[in-house]
Amino acid sequence: MKLILKQDVKGLGKKGEMVNASDGYARNYLLPRGLAIEVNAQALNELKNKELAEKHKKEVELKAAQEAAEKLDGKTVRISAKAGQNGKLFGSVTSKEIAEAIKNDFGIEADKRKITVEDIKNYGTYEAEVKMMSGITAKIFVLVNE
Repeated sequence: MKLILKQDVKGLGKKGEMVNASDGYARNYLLPRGLAIEVNAQALNELKNKELAEKHKKEVELKAAQEAAEKLDGKTVRISAKAGQNGKLFGSVTSKEIAEAIKNDFGIEADKRKITVEDIKNYGTYEAEVKMMSGITAKIFVLVNE
């Protein structure tokens, strides 16, 4: 019996997949528990529409991430910090501060966990890498001054 899974079923398949299951397993276990629905024209149409909507959503997210990366690439973010007499900072500049500066300066949401930068403990200019999405990164410069 052909079924479309509504939830992940161990040993059978993932949510949204069309699978073949034995008639007894389908009628006695999957269908009564609401884990699957029988394949018919309406169910196939809904599955196709859902797949198309998901594909479109991914394309839109990819395009937005590419535009954001192009907008950020090569730009400089300025961060003010306090330091001692020899130019050594009290603490360090974190990726959280860099993400906030990117949001304030360019209006782009950057996840602090996806910003790669060396330890910033002195005044100066540092290079950072912002990962927007899988395979899409932007290189920015972080200028730390008083």
